[in-house]
Amino acid sequence: MKAGSVFSKIKKSPKYFYIIHYSSESLFGEEKNVKSPRITSVAVMQFETRQTKSFSLHAVAEELGFTPDQVEENYDAIERELLTQFFNFARDRRSHYWLHWNMRNQVFGFEHLEHRYRVTAQEEPPEIPVEQRINISDVLNEYYGDQYADDPKMLSLMKLNGDQPQGWLTGGEEAECFKNKDFIRMHASTLAKVNFFYSVIRKALQGKLKTKGRSLGARADTLLESRSARMFTLVSAIIGIPSAIAWIISALR
Repeated sequence: MKAGSVFSKIKKSPKYFYIIHYSSESLFGEEKNVKSPRITSVAVMQFETRQTKSFSLHAVAEELGFTPDQVEENYDAIERELLTQFFNFARDRRSHYWLHWNMRNQVFGFEHLEHRYRVTAQEEPPEIPVEQRINISDVLNEYYGDQYADDPKMLSLMKLNGDQPQGWLTGGEEAECFKNKDFIRMHASTLAKVNFFYSVIRKALQGKLKTKGRSLGARADTLLESRSARMFTLVSAIIGIPSAIAWIISALR
């Protein structure tokens, strides 16, 4: 789906869009050749209402009656219940659009969530179709140009648009939290990133997202959504369409 079409659909039907992110133990830790990383939290926000549904290891452990000291020995049961709750939530929303940040494959992505469910629950999860997954980073890349932010793009985009969200952690910091069994901080980081993605999309829709570079198409869309669009209508009525077109081209330069 083209970037312009994504933004248009979000504006028209925001209730059909969900933002998703998750955290796990280190993707490149000591046990990388033994098993896939465990899932520690998943957060899903409905774009229209900003209501967020979250599934976290520490909360599920409490629901199952495990004390903090019992979590490690019961990881499998806790992760299985966490993923069962998430996929039960996702099951009836698979036809909606799922906005994510680089959740592309089994290393980090929907396939990773599905794989961990198969491992822990020993059954097939309800799959979110590939066609319904929209990578926010790819949308920004197409809309603003591939230099819209320096690498790493997520952190750079945060800095361009204000302070780093409270609770946000790097991948390395999240891995350290897992070692220390600080699952609440990991979950807080997941929630912070979902909120940041919402802010990015909302600002892009309003033409207010700050990026390192702006494509001609993005500048045109911003102009057409502003008071300048109304000015164009007035100018064209007074001086005619050709002169008005010359005016808008000069405004884009």
